[in-house]
Amino acid sequence: MFSKKAITEISEAALRAKLEPALLLAVAQVESGGRTHAVVRGRVEPLIRFGGHYFDGRLSNAKRAQARAAGLASPKVGGVANPRSQRERWALLEQATRIDRKAALESVSWGIGQVMGAHWNRLGFTDVEALVTEARDGATGQARLMLRYIEKAGLREALASRDWARFAHGYNGPAYRRNQYDRKLAQAYRAYAVDQAPVAEKLLRVGSRGCAVESLQTMLLALGYPVTSDGIFGKRTEKTVKRFQSDAGLVQDGLVGRATRKALRQALPFNGLRSRLRAAVSRLWQRLQWLF
Repeated sequence: MFSKKAITEISEAALRAKLEPALLLAVAQVESGGRTHAVVRGRVEPLIRFGGHYFDGRLSNAKRAQARAAGLASPKVGGVANPRSQRERWALLEQATRIDRKAALESVSWGIGQVMGAHWNRLGFTDVEALVTEARDGATGQARLMLRYIEKAGLREALASRDWARFAHGYNGPAYRRNQYDRKLAQAYRAYAVDQAPVAEKLLRVGSRGCAVESLQTMLLALGYPVTSDGIFGKRTEKTVKRFQSDAGLVQDGLVGRATRKALRQALPFNGLRSRLRAAVSRLWQRLQWLF
C-alpha cells in the first residue's frame, strides 16, 4: 500500500480528473507495488523499467551495434534484463543515454503508471524530456502522467465503470490474463475503497479546515456542485453538502461523516448520475404523496 502522503496526492489528481480515487490508486498499486519513488544517489527519482528491445529499435545501425555490444539493446523482448534495484536501473539508463539520450528516455516506462517515454508525442508533450520532467515531479506528476495515458488510450470509461477486463486489455495488453492483471486490479480497488480514501475519517463540519476539507470540496466540484476549493468549511460549503445529501437521499445535516463520504465516492465514477437519479425519484415520490 502507498504511504498516506502518496495516497493523498494520487487521490487529489484523480478527483481533479473526476474519477473515484480508489480507481486510480488500484492501477498505480498494481503497476508499482505501492511505491512512488526510489532514492538514487541522494535524489528522489520515479521508479523505472528499461526496455532493451525498445532501445534496439530506436537506434541507427552504428549505435545499435554499440548498444548491443554493451548489453544495453536486444532485438528480443526481455533480451536485456532489468536489474532488481532502482539504483542499478538508473545506472543502466545513464549508460544508454550516452549512446542516444532521446532513444534511451523513450525506452523507459516511467513512474507509478509505468508509462512508456515513447508515448510523449501521443500524450501531448513537446518532447520526451517534458514527459520525463512530469514523471520526476513526485507522485502528483506521475499520477498526472498516468491519467494522460488513460485518457488518450480511451480507457477512462472502462476504469470508471470498473470493467477490469476491458481496462486490463487496454492498459496491460491482450495477454493480461496470464498474470491475472484484471483480478489484481479488482483486489487493489477493494482494498483502497474500504474506508481508505484520502479524506480523513473524522467528522467534518462548519469550522473544519485543511486538506480533508479541500478534498471534500474537490469531490463536490467534480460532481458539479458550486463550491470554492479553499480548505475552509464555511456556510457555503455546508449549504452545498446539504444539497448533495438531499440529492443522495441522506439526512441533510451538513455534517460529513462515513455515510456522506461513501455516497460521494459512489457518485464520482458516474459523474453524479446516481445522485441525480436518486433526487429525481425522491421528488417524484414526494409528488405522489401530495396527490394521494
